[in-house]
Amino acid sequence: MFLFGSALLEVSARKTLKRLHKSHGVPALTAARESPAVCAALDQHAAAIRDILELGIENSAVVPVSVLLAGYARGLVEHSERAVLRAPRDTAGWVRAEWIQLRLAGVCMLSTSMA
Repeated sequence: MFLFGSALLEVSARKTLKRLHKSHGVPALTAARESPAVCAALDQHAAAIRDILELGIENSAVVPVSVLLAGYARGLVEHSERAVLRAPRDTAGWVRAEWIQLRLAGVCMLSTSMA
């Protein structure tokens, strides 16, 4: 059975993840290729997010991964200061990145690997 609301939710989630990938995912992955420290930090954040979604959300197996990840990212953004959300511009910036910036980049890593 096709549920129109579910389809709209997935479309909205994919748009959110696409914007996040442009702002945080691409620059973070570029920095990760240049810095093992950034790579390790992103891996740790992605693993933590995966565990939260799989173990911390009841019935998460029946919800599309894109919806879970977008919801998680939106929650992070809602509870953060605007100034901290801006992604670093270079590898050195990613080495010194705030927790929230790495976490949002971790969401991007998962969205591409779990798609």
